[in-house]
Amino acid sequence: MPTPRLTPLPLLQERCSHAFIAALPELLEPTFTAEVAASGQPQFGHYQCNSALKVSKLLGKNPREIALLVVQQIESDPLLQGYLSKVEVAGAGFINLTISQEALAQGVHRLLADPIHFGIALPKRQRVIVEFSSPNVAKELHVGHLRSTIIGDALARLFEFLGHDVLRLNHIGDWGTQFGMLIAYLKREGRSSVEGMTLADLMHCYRESKQCFDHDPAFKKRAQQEVVQLQGGDKEARCFWEAICEISRQAFQEIYRLLDVKLTERGESFYNHMLADLVTELTEKGLITISDGAKCIFMEGFVSREGTPLPMIVQKADGGFNYDTTDMAALKHRVEVEQADRIIYVTDAGQALHFQMLFVAGQLAGYWDPLNVRLDHVPFGVVLGADGKKFKTRSGATEKLIDLLTEAVERARAVLEEKVGEELSPTEKDQLAQVLGIDAVKYADLSCHRLKDYIFSYERMLRFEGNTAPFLLYAYVRCCGIQRRVQTKGGALDLSAKIILSHPSEIALALHMLRFEEVIQVMAEELLPNRLTDYLFSLAEIFNAFFRDCRVAESEQQSSRLLLCEATARLLRRGLELLGLKVVERM
Repeated sequence: MPTPRLTPLPLLQERCSHAFIAALPELLEPTFTAEVAASGQPQFGHYQCNSALKVSKLLGKNPREIALLVVQQIESDPLLQGYLSKVEVAGAGFINLTISQEALAQGVHRLLADPIHFGIALPKRQRVIVEFSSPNVAKELHVGHLRSTIIGDALARLFEFLGHDVLRLNHIGDWGTQFGMLIAYLKREGRSSVEGMTLADLMHCYRESKQCFDHDPAFKKRAQQEVVQLQGGDKEARCFWEAICEISRQAFQEIYRLLDVKLTERGESFYNHMLADLVTELTEKGLITISDGAKCIFMEGFVSREGTPLPMIVQKADGGFNYDTTDMAALKHRVEVEQADRIIYVTDAGQALHFQMLFVAGQLAGYWDPLNVRLDHVPFGVVLGADGKKFKTRSGATEKLIDLLTEAVERARAVLEEKVGEELSPTEKDQLAQVLGIDAVKYADLSCHRLKDYIFSYERMLRFEGNTAPFLLYAYVRCCGIQRRVQTKGGALDLSAKIILSHPSEIALALHMLRFEEVIQVMAEELLPNRLTDYLFSLAEIFNAFFRDCRVAESEQQSSRLLLCEATARLLRRGLELLGLKVVERM
């Protein structure tokens, strides 16, 4: 029997493709690829190949006859001897493939032998940049930042797990007109510094300064002058700016610590010194058109609602730059200096057009080549309240992220009080509530398809039933509990013990564990964290069925079934860690 990769799918696709070519050598190209997928009905096989039906339409032959010829090739394939226990043709020409119990057991052993990557094939190491979270300075993180922060962290963790060199960038809004407004307002209020101020104080000042900016022409002019002073390196303006940024940074970091998210800050100001040269370079390349005094890039296919050409403005009529300019400079720097192979931008779906234009303009400017660098915009929907509208506080204000997370932890504590009573100490309950509350918020977000809006519900996300963090955590705790019970009775985990799969629930569990690599590959390609949450939820459900059907402690198959419990625990733990969730050993 061969020793294939952990997941069966690549092997079966390769050997089925070979079988089709061997069965129809004069009719199929050597590059023909068979389509193999997991079976939706395990009683008919673990995997299914339906390519005979597609080939029959192209060749004008009977699909069942084609399938029978292919099965003959599969059954005589030396690389599949002992790997498949059954190969059969069903219906009009469906080829059902059942993996042998011995091959499944061997796969679980290989998974256990590699506690880091579980035997999956790692891709070629790349430089991957993930830009996420990206709040604005002088503004508190709110519920709108939740999805970018959580989704971006999960994707960064995934690529780190796959062995890539990952740079986690926090592209904060730390430059521009808002600072001129803030500095002008603070000076008007007689302040020479921001000493003693909090982020909430700065937000109040920002709102007041915005009112002045919109309604007081004299103030607007002073604010614009402060921007010029700041960009020109004025010492006083610079001191204000640095202090404002530091207050914001400390407030952001409090939330990032709570979420266990690590980021490298590289805001808009990082690229400021590059912008003038960038516009000069774009002009020299013939990409700039002057429109109403502004320097613009017009690209084919981009039009306004009125049907007029839509410009990408890289320098405003007053000589100022904007986020289009900054993002162009950032793209150029990330490719040329950071040597990125893949750049992933995690923002709300409302910025989709901006990134479409950025990617096209960047390619026209020669800043990136799709043959060498991959760019992905990862858009997501919004968080909704119970009324189906954007999630807000009862007063109608945008929910602060710190308040949302604090309430999640408090509600988790209340759930634990109800479920465990006096079984845990107050300290243990506090620690568990922290994990449970934060995990629940993260998992509820990641388990939704990111392109869709979702309704935020503390009650639903803290349930111990269904596709929730508490349900998965409890499955992990159950795995740990089984092993503790065995150990108290003198048993021990023996990684060299033989795995025997006799019960259908054991077979289903082993098969699902071996599909971990398939899910990881799909998530890395589609950048959809819910692919992994769906897999983990199914793993927990299948494990619960195994726990129900198969006695572990003091059974004849104790050693074998303990290994299945250990493999399940490892996969649950690593899968949750990839999503940014923590686990607990007891609950």
